[in-house]
Amino acid sequence: MFCSRCGAALPDDAAFCGKCGQPAGAARPAAPPVPAPTYSAPAAPVAVPPVAASAPPPMYPPAFVAPAPYAGFWLRFVAAIIDGVILGIPIVVIVILIAGAMGISGAFQNIRPDENPGAVFAMLGIGFVFAVLAVSVVGTWLYFAAMESSSLQGTLGKKALGLYVTDMQGNRVTFGRATGRYLGGRFLGCVPGLGGLYFIVDCICAGITDKKQALHDMMAGCLVLRKG
Repeated sequence: MFCSRCGAALPDDAAFCGKCGQPAGAARPAAPPVPAPTYSAPAAPVAVPPVAASAPPPMYPPAFVAPAPYAGFWLRFVAAIIDGVILGIPIVVIVILIAGAMGISGAFQNIRPDENPGAVFAMLGIGFVFAVLAVSVVGTWLYFAAMESSSLQGTLGKKALGLYVTDMQGNRVTFGRATGRYLGGRFLGCVPGLGGLYFIVDCICAGITDKKQALHDMMAGCLVLRKG
């Protein structure tokens, strides 16, 4: 046993603590030994493979960058002249054939340069005039719409100068879009009255706009590009 005052060990038959004189009757039993703390080695850290950071999605699609320079006014003007010659030859031949079929070929010999247009129409006949207009409009439409929507992406005049037609994303245009481009350009430019003014504004836009777009290009959502 132990002394209750100083904690000294006492014999079992002792009456007093030999160290401090405390009566042995007040001694307290020995406290159980406190086990020494044990320590274990820390576990090795587990390697975590790094996660590749993904780029955040764009907030808006990137602006379209033309794959080639935009075609300017003068290149398009020369291409239009070439196309006019290419279209004019077969149309003139068809007009001559129509006049022969209608028996009015001799009427052309009586037309004078200063002849009144109304008198010319009366001489040739309204049926002949409408036939010529139909051939001109339909033939021109099919020529431009079919070739610009084909794998060539342009008329013969444009291809001769390295030009081609695309939509606003640089893709090949459809036949419907090419038709809209024709109607907004050459067709409206031939309308009596405002056609001449519209044609002038159309040409000016092709020369001054950032993407060299004429009015009919803007209407149809098209671009005319040239090979770099």
